[in-house]
Amino acid sequence: MSEIDYEKLAEIELQKDEAEDTQSEQEETFMSPPLEDPELNINHPYYDVARHGIIQLAGDDNSGRKVITFSCCRMPPSHQLNHTRLLEYLKYTLDQYVENDYTVVYFHYGLKSLNKPSLKWLQRAYKEFDRKYKKNLKALYVVHPTNFIKILWNIFKPLISHKFGKKITYLNYLSDLREHLKYDQLNIPQEVIRHDENLRQKQKGKLPPVVKVPPPRPPLPTQQFGVSLQYIKDKNKGELIPPVMKETVSYLKRKGLQVEGLFRRSASIQTIKDVQKLYNQGKSVNFDDYHDIHIPAVILKTFLRELPQPLLTFECYDHILGITSVESSLRVTRCKQIIQGLPEHNYVVLKYLICFLHMVSQESIYNRMTASSLACVFGLNLIWPSKGAASLSALVPLNLFTELLIDFYMNIFNSRTVPGEILP
Repeated sequence: MSEIDYEKLAEIELQKDEAEDTQSEQEETFMSPPLEDPELNINHPYYDVARHGIIQLAGDDNSGRKVITFSCCRMPPSHQLNHTRLLEYLKYTLDQYVENDYTVVYFHYGLKSLNKPSLKWLQRAYKEFDRKYKKNLKALYVVHPTNFIKILWNIFKPLISHKFGKKITYLNYLSDLREHLKYDQLNIPQEVIRHDENLRQKQKGKLPPVVKVPPPRPPLPTQQFGVSLQYIKDKNKGELIPPVMKETVSYLKRKGLQVEGLFRRSASIQTIKDVQKLYNQGKSVNFDDYHDIHIPAVILKTFLRELPQPLLTFECYDHILGITSVESSLRVTRCKQIIQGLPEHNYVVLKYLICFLHMVSQESIYNRMTASSLACVFGLNLIWPSKGAASLSALVPLNLFTELLIDFYMNIFNSRTVPGEILP
């Protein structure tokens, strides 16, 4: 079958998909969704594309990798969207993450004859995403695949390497995502949620019930993950620095400071769960047993990410977002003001962590982890909004704030000392 035949077949399948969805009011009148990101500045270099919310940052997966989502239902009709600009914006977004392991979730529902890019555009897009984009993409989840996707696969099969093909996972239902990433952080369009509910209704009785395993309640006395700093302090004789942080930082300081790409790589999900379990049960962990320097690095990030409230606190979120509107020469002073307002315990733990990250950045000639690189990794592990995940436009101020903390550690933290504080 020729490429032209496949393209015709793909168009037929797309029309079939549309026909099946005509009962929904959303399909009868194709409308571009309203702007959802109040933090998006009209001066954004890709405002014309970004305002549709097609591409979103959605927290982390279960391995601590950043998650990018692409929602077809948010694509307006082709005459209202410059697909060349869309490709440029996609690359612009991924460029912030390709140095680290990352994950992409593609929500297929909502792709229609009206808004689909041409086959030539898709081929060009795949070719433009060279090795730097593909190497650190660890997983691509295609949600709600249809026959259209299968036909596209046949068209692209000659171009796609076996190695890249193994990264693709097809998921028929949204609940399948829970196995792989933090579902509640995903900004899933309502149209996709409704479509998923419709699919489940059609398959009623054929699917096993969705089982959510709640965390142990109440937490164990030795619990380290998913509990507050105060809880850990109370259960550890008043120690200000949580044991898991102290041990991972100590190990990485001794053995990891000059490891290239420290904090950029992910680790085995099962191993991370096993180590978390040991810590939560109060058992000792010897990282030498795992022969992988990235395991303590991932454990440290996971600990921060699973705190009930971010280390920088929800109250500081809006203040931190405002850092880009402060004159450059005054930003360090502003950082200092925000940090001074932290609760005492948060301040001590943050100071301990940033002191260590400053050490890591000082070895960047070996580890390639500058303050900017570390900020991209740690920004969203230190601060996130109280509801949902941070938007793409929030990343610039969040990462800038974190970079300033690391770069100007001495200046920002030198004027406040808390009794009992320790440094790495």
